[in-house]
Amino acid sequence: MNGLIYKTAFSLARGMHPKVADELLSRVGSEEEFFKLPESTLIRFTGRKLQILSDAYRAEILEKAKTEEQFCLENHIRRLYYTDPDYPQRMLECDDAPIMLYALGETDLNARHIVSIVGTRNATAYGVNFINRLVEDLTRRLDNIVIVSGLAMGCDITAHKRALDEGIPTIGVVAHGLDTLYPSEHRRYAARMVHEGGTILTDYPHGTRPHRGNFLARNRIVAGISDAIVVAESGAPRGGALHTARLGQLYNRDVFALPGRTSDIYSAGCNMLIKANIAQMIENADDLIAAMNWTARPDEGTQQQLFTEISPQQQQILDCLRRKGEGQINNLTAELNIPVGQLMALLTEMEFNGLILALPGARYRMA
Repeated sequence: MNGLIYKTAFSLARGMHPKVADELLSRVGSEEEFFKLPESTLIRFTGRKLQILSDAYRAEILEKAKTEEQFCLENHIRRLYYTDPDYPQRMLECDDAPIMLYALGETDLNARHIVSIVGTRNATAYGVNFINRLVEDLTRRLDNIVIVSGLAMGCDITAHKRALDEGIPTIGVVAHGLDTLYPSEHRRYAARMVHEGGTILTDYPHGTRPHRGNFLARNRIVAGISDAIVVAESGAPRGGALHTARLGQLYNRDVFALPGRTSDIYSAGCNMLIKANIAQMIENADDLIAAMNWTARPDEGTQQQLFTEISPQQQQILDCLRRKGEGQINNLTAELNIPVGQLMALLTEMEFNGLILALPGARYRMA
């Protein structure tokens, strides 16, 4: 058997993480020796009688590793062991790092700039617009940028799709083995990610099905492999995005959150993160770049040009929306004394230029 089979089997041992692995290997010599030495010798070497040292248990996980080896070879899946140079080195800063990762795709997991973007599955126009602008601006301003998320509905898939549109690698961290994909609706995006320089990443061997505990566990990878974590929207105080943010704080990552109005359900979690000093407030890519002290390319001034071309009536609309938070078209017509047809034309142009967002019910708010 080759050494990678032994490493794969070693990674399948219950409770295995880098500190435990280092301690065991310092006593037994190598992963191969861990499986070849008799149970009595391992107990003598370690001074403990543990289940993972039993002959039966080690034989069982070694057989699983052989099956995994065949699956990985047939499906072109990379195995990244924690001592490999290609293993994400940021992840090794985390005590609970997996010692084996499975990757479908060729993304550099040690790229210069790695940003995780997470949020609610019920993303609103406010959150979607923010994510799109953030990814677009990060792409324009930074070299060697990778976007990470969890391939879930809402904010996650928005981040992945925008990265694909911008032509930069994006990593989807999943909570199951690579013989399936959840949610299945995102299979075509996952295929694009792999074919266009991105990666589907997991620490679960094939045959592992998604369940709640797996999703919470995978959040440590979303947080651990990145430099910064951005929470775009989050409503639930115990949601996955907030769990990722708290892990980021634990791992000494920079955490950012998009603020929203106190009445907005899906901004409640972000506002809480900012209020609790877990996250810094973020409005745009410049906030992130400055906080991270990253060297960025000069902004080409696109936004500045947009603002210099705002007409007096458009400025009236923006001032009104800034005061009120949002406005319904009939109310805006009455307050600004602009005929409804003319107002509609102004709003359409402003939405096209990214100045405002159109909401259900003929309502508008600033972008």
